[in-house]
Amino acid sequence: MNQASANSSGARPQNGGRRPIEGVRVLDLSRVMSGPYCSSMLADLGADVVKVEMPGRGDEGRAFGPYRDGESTYFMMLNRDKKSVTIDMKTPEGLELVRRLAKTADVLLENFRPGVMDRLGLGYEAVCAINPSIVYASISGFGQEGPLRDLPAFDLVIQAMSGLMSLTGPRGGPATAVGESVADVATGMFAAFGIVAALFQRTQTGEGQHLDVSMLDSLMAMQLTGLSRQLHFGDTPKPVGNRHPVTYPVDSFPTATGDVVMVCFSDAAFRGLGKAMGRPGLADDPRFRTNADRNRHEGELRELISGWTGGLPAEEVLAALRDAGIPAAPVWDLATLAASEHVAARGLVAEGRHARFGAVPLVRQPVKFSAAPADAAPTTPLLGEHTEAVLAGELGLDAAEIAALRAKAVI
Repeated sequence: MNQASANSSGARPQNGGRRPIEGVRVLDLSRVMSGPYCSSMLADLGADVVKVEMPGRGDEGRAFGPYRDGESTYFMMLNRDKKSVTIDMKTPEGLELVRRLAKTADVLLENFRPGVMDRLGLGYEAVCAINPSIVYASISGFGQEGPLRDLPAFDLVIQAMSGLMSLTGPRGGPATAVGESVADVATGMFAAFGIVAALFQRTQTGEGQHLDVSMLDSLMAMQLTGLSRQLHFGDTPKPVGNRHPVTYPVDSFPTATGDVVMVCFSDAAFRGLGKAMGRPGLADDPRFRTNADRNRHEGELRELISGWTGGLPAEEVLAALRDAGIPAAPVWDLATLAASEHVAARGLVAEGRHARFGAVPLVRQPVKFSAAPADAAPTTPLLGEHTEAVLAGELGLDAAEIAALRAKAVI
């Protein structure tokens, strides 16, 4: 790891010690969501992340709502503890600045379409020539190779082509997207996993490498139940609503005060459900003795369960199910989740700092490390907030050189 990065500014633990990858320097050329999600996870773990943005407009994610007094709160959530440096990579001087930053970086992260970085003279081979130990991560929609490599990709495009939409939604209904940018998030997590793994390997070999991370590959890798059916049996899943595609009753049900879910995953659990419903003989009914029977008679069983749950408040249904040893939960919206005592106890919403707004709520990566010290409040950068500090501190440019670059609109 480069010693310069270990001494550079950025949020650091309040009570000494080191976070898991503190000292790792990341040159982040990514934008919008998948790449920034990845680098935000690395920043959470202590990496020094220098985010390069275009002068004037910045990362396209800054234009994504919702807004707070003209600042994107979406961007704030995605860019914790990064240093924003504005460099016009369309100019020769700007490209040279990025090359100089890449020369001492541990990680370079980009999510342009395949071929763009090569055309800029910043592809893996070019960067590896000046920094052989670099871990160079390329995120794209369909990967660096393959017949779809040149197609543009956004989260909805990947959800559609991954098969995930085809098995999401009401039974018989249209294909439905998941209610969050799950393809972007999953790809960012896989990229962060790959980067940390490559950094560990580098400690043993001294060599960096190129990581090819595809959004389509990432979302496909997550679909274990559907692919186990498709690849082993040629059984193509279809939408089935909230129920589990194989096991029943694993589903949502109405109550007098809102929906609940239950995971009745075995014959023993189903017998417990019958007792909780006041129907101890339900598990001996020939229609419901086995999971296969319960699937064949799903409509009848759902009607019986809904008749019980629908006449009771959610709290009473949940108590009865939990007493029977059946995993169950209310269906919460984000307001309920964010205000819950559990989220507060876990410290999931951190009080971050913003140069304009002061305190802002941010959500870090969720893994808790017992050996890591407590973190300082995370920060979120204004566009170009750290340009001069990074160019002076990392590259050694003096005030006159920085002023000349600014006068030419390179920065």
